[in-house]
Amino acid sequence: MHKEFEMSIMGELNFFLGLHVKQMKHGTFLCQSKYCTKLIKKFGMEKCKEAYTPIATSTYLDLDEKGKSVDESIYRGMTGSLLYLTSRRPDIILSVCLCARY
Repeated sequence: MHKEFEMSIMGELNFFLGLHVKQMKHGTFLCQSKYCTKLIKKFGMEKCKEAYTPIATSTYLDLDEKGKSVDESIYRGMTGSLLYLTSRRPDIILSVCLCARY
């Protein structure tokens, strides 16, 4: 067995910081699907509509004075969780950063 595949006293690494870690002969693979599923449930978005493109590149966000009030701590938690995903999901960086500005 190769040195990099040896198990520690705690056992084989399967999950680390929300990432599913799969160690194989050809490399180590990371998967965030469990983390994403957990976020969807945490923020009550199980019935939301799926979209292939998170947001149009020409989108402009501004203050919606007539809109509903939003709990800032939930919004910050949601945005922070999505910022963590951007390290492996460059396709959502624009959308998440736009939301983070507000």
